[in-house]
Amino acid sequence: MNIIAWIILGLLAGAIAKAIVPGYQGGNWLATMLLGIVGAFIGGTLHTFLQNGNFQITAPGLSFFGVFLAVLGAIIAIFLYGTLTHRNV
Repeated sequence: MNIIAWIILGLLAGAIAKAIVPGYQGGNWLATMLLGIVGAFIGGTLHTFLQNGNFQITAPGLSFFGVFLAVLGAIIAIFLYGTLTHRNV
């Protein structure tokens, strides 16, 4: 996937995840994009693990299912960040 697709996927997934999770998640558009990209890796890795049973770091492509996995991974990342920093998100 090229850099433009990563930026689009990151911004889209990060913005949707921030809208779904209640509370205030600070950050500008760059933090939102990085959240979406991290979420894509978390969601893709979780999907590969559940599908094949092996742990392999992967990321989905820019498709409807890829955005869904990235949003799911970004929601997991928001909750993990809130748990590790003891912040209520």
